[in-house]
Amino acid sequence: MKKLAKKHLGIRLDVGCGINKQKGYIGMDMFKHPCVDIVHDVQKFPWPIDTNSCFQVLMSHLWEHIEPKYRFEVMDEIWRIMRPDGQLLISAPYAGSWGDAAHPAHYGCPNEATFTFFDPDYPLYQACSYKKPKPWKIVRNDYNMRGNIEVILEPRKNEQRRTRRK
Repeated sequence: MKKLAKKHLGIRLDVGCGINKQKGYIGMDMFKHPCVDIVHDVQKFPWPIDTNSCFQVLMSHLWEHIEPKYRFEVMDEIWRIMRPDGQLLISAPYAGSWGDAAHPAHYGCPNEATFTFFDPDYPLYQACSYKKPKPWKIVRNDYNMRGNIEVILEPRKNEQRRTRRK
C-alpha cells in the first residue's frame, strides 16, 4: 500500500473501479482485474487501507450496488480512511431515473436527500436515532431527476461545534 501511495503522491482511491480505474488513482474492487490494485469487497470491514490516508475517494456508480444494510458502514469506513482535508466524490443514477431502473443489480439509487443523513447541518442527520453516522459536510449536491446525482462530501473530523449555515 505504501509503495502505491508513494507512486501516486498520496492516496486517491477509486472504490469499485472495475475496468475503468481513473488515471492517478489506486483502484479497489471485489473482482481481480489488471486495473484493480486492491482486491477487496467494500461490504467487508475494515478495508485494507490506513486510517487518515486518503485525500480523495471516488465512488462512481457503486453506491446503488451496495446493500442498504451496509451503506452507513461504508460511509463510516470512508470517513476512517479519509484525511481531515480530504474529499469524497460520489456519482450515481438519480433515484427513479432510467439509469436507476435499467440495471437489475441496483438496490436503489440516491436522491438529493440521501446524503443529508450524513451531514449534521440537516434534519435527517438529527432524526437518525438508531445509528449516528460519522459526520460529513456536503460541499456539492447536484442532480438531474432523469440522469445522475453527483455529491462531494468532506469529513468533519476537527470541528468542535456545529451550527447551521444560513
